[in-house]
Amino acid sequence: MSDDAPANDGQQFDRLPETPADRAVEGRASREEVLDWWEERFGIGRDTFAGYSFWEKGAGKIWIFNGEATDPSEVEAVGMTFLRTRQEHWKPTGRAVSRFGSRATKNVIELGPERAVAFAAGDDQDLPEWDGDWGYLIATHEVAGESVPIGVGLYLYDELRSVVPKGSRADLPVAE
Repeated sequence: MSDDAPANDGQQFDRLPETPADRAVEGRASREEVLDWWEERFGIGRDTFAGYSFWEKGAGKIWIFNGEATDPSEVEAVGMTFLRTRQEHWKPTGRAVSRFGSRATKNVIELGPERAVAFAAGDDQDLPEWDGDWGYLIATHEVAGESVPIGVGLYLYDELRSVVPKGSRADLPVAE
């Protein structure tokens, strides 16, 4: 890219380009790449996000907005944080997993009562029995017969690490 190419301005929202070929800001994810990532990583179909627009503010903080925004560059927030890019491994936010994780068909780990409580409290756990992919997972727990997303986990070396933010951690009673 040349010196006069557009640069990322971390203080304003910029819409993601539709495809990598439309990219003007080096390093910015495209809508197509974001949709591909959710589909490949979690099996969440592209049609799930058909009515949403995607925006970047900061270095790789992707926001999702239900609908369109004409010029959100001067606002503090638009929609909700959705995904962290511009790092080695993209990471979904807990809010995105809470909102869309029930549609996931891959890289979902169902936790029993004790494990769910420990996970929600932010505790890491040995989990050698997981035979799925390493990396970010959607942790779920059965509530009233339905699998409900409870957060984002990172699975490495037979350990499930809770990446539930400190402010979102819960001290939950164990339900039998």
